[in-house]
Amino acid sequence: MAKNTAGQALPGFVDTLVIGAGVSGIGAAIRLMADGFNDFLVLEKHEDLGGTWRDNTYPGCACDVPSALYSYSFAQNPDWTRTFAGQAEILDYVRQVAENHDVTAHIRFGIDVMEMQWQPDRKAWRVQTSRGPVLASKVISCVGYLHEPILPDLPGLAHFDGPVFHSSRWDHQCDLRGKRIAVIGTGASAIQFVPEIQPLASELVLFQRTPQWILPKPDHTLTGLERGLFALRPVLSAWRKMLYGGFEAFGIGFRQTAVLKVIERLARWHLGRQVADPALRAALTPDYTLGCKRILMSNNYYPAVSQDNVEVLPTGVREIRGNTVVGADGSEREVDVIILGTGFHVSDVPVARCVRDADGKSLDDHWQGSPQAYRGTTIQGFPNFFLILGPNLAIGHNSAFIVIEAQLEYVIRALRAMRQRGLDSIEVKPRVQQGYNKRVQADLQSTVWNTGGCSSYYIDANGRNSIGFPWSTFEMRRMLADFNLADYIAEVSLEQAPATAGA
Repeated sequence: MAKNTAGQALPGFVDTLVIGAGVSGIGAAIRLMADGFNDFLVLEKHEDLGGTWRDNTYPGCACDVPSALYSYSFAQNPDWTRTFAGQAEILDYVRQVAENHDVTAHIRFGIDVMEMQWQPDRKAWRVQTSRGPVLASKVISCVGYLHEPILPDLPGLAHFDGPVFHSSRWDHQCDLRGKRIAVIGTGASAIQFVPEIQPLASELVLFQRTPQWILPKPDHTLTGLERGLFALRPVLSAWRKMLYGGFEAFGIGFRQTAVLKVIERLARWHLGRQVADPALRAALTPDYTLGCKRILMSNNYYPAVSQDNVEVLPTGVREIRGNTVVGADGSEREVDVIILGTGFHVSDVPVARCVRDADGKSLDDHWQGSPQAYRGTTIQGFPNFFLILGPNLAIGHNSAFIVIEAQLEYVIRALRAMRQRGLDSIEVKPRVQQGYNKRVQADLQSTVWNTGGCSSYYIDANGRNSIGFPWSTFEMRRMLADFNLADYIAEVSLEQAPATAGA
């Protein structure tokens, strides 16, 4: 559990500031300490660590990547109880890793970063927090993109006479037994919680704007024999490597979409096997290529929505009128509870509004709705700022830990170069960032995200794919293992000591 840091004052200056204590932030802290960068602080706005696995406590919440692969490479876990771990077990794992590496000593909980701006005269970031200012030479943003829920701007929603909550802010005090429940949105979270709440509801109506491709989930409780084998480090490492290779082979389909058409047959078979009613089966069948949206896995979603107390309405929602949810097609259903499964801000990540360059322009101002960075990590105009899980680094086929660790390797190599050369600041050259993003966008054109015929969070408000990574994670890891100082504008360290943030 989190340590109480409420009484601890913020220092006036810190060499490296890490924002967020989720999987990325904890990984960043561990890598910093391993390389001797001990003058750092992690700010976490909540009272506990864990990020998305702390926030998402909805019934049925679990990972869709095998447990053995969904972990830090340096802290592999032989004690998973399932092939695909649940939320509570993953959170326990993240907490344990943080405790084992003494990360919590560097975290200040309950502190929100309000705004930060680059100070060119001091070669540092002035960070305004909910507990006052702090000056930081470098900033590593680890806020992630499954962080801020999308709350739909539906007429009448604020006046609904009953409980309303987003899946990532689950109201565990709300008793769903015997209630008429509306679920708005049927994405990754909904396919996990719908089977859990279906037996409780008197009526459950799903407002489905777009159906999802769902594959069978090869999940099971690990036997004593399996857990005994995984306790042998070489066995666990070999299994992890095999899983990684298998998922990479699957990922070829995102770039060679004909491969996905073959896998799509499995999804169609899965749907046909579990849903007998032709009308319901038709409503649940997507009209886009598998992989265009996030590929989901479930063994119990289709059986749940086939029950007599469940109705799937293939429509979005137009408004809430009293206790009636009105669909975009005019359908009306009276309900007692509304659960929002409407996803998260991804391409419009909220942190971009509060990070400002030397002239006061925010990342949002620079990006104009289309985020971009160099290798997804550094950004022109924002020296000494590193963004974990940044633009065009999302993958649809493997573990987020692969991306996070590859980026942290790049960040550490950058910090090493600064330390070895006595550099005060580094900023990616404009032509370097532009050239990289030109290649990224060119190679994304043939991917399933751009050609699959769906609307997804991969495509931003300007119609540009600012989320997906166009190559394999083998290429990602190779690319991020190579930090070239020639790609950056570097300034030699100032002789004077840094002033404090309040000066």
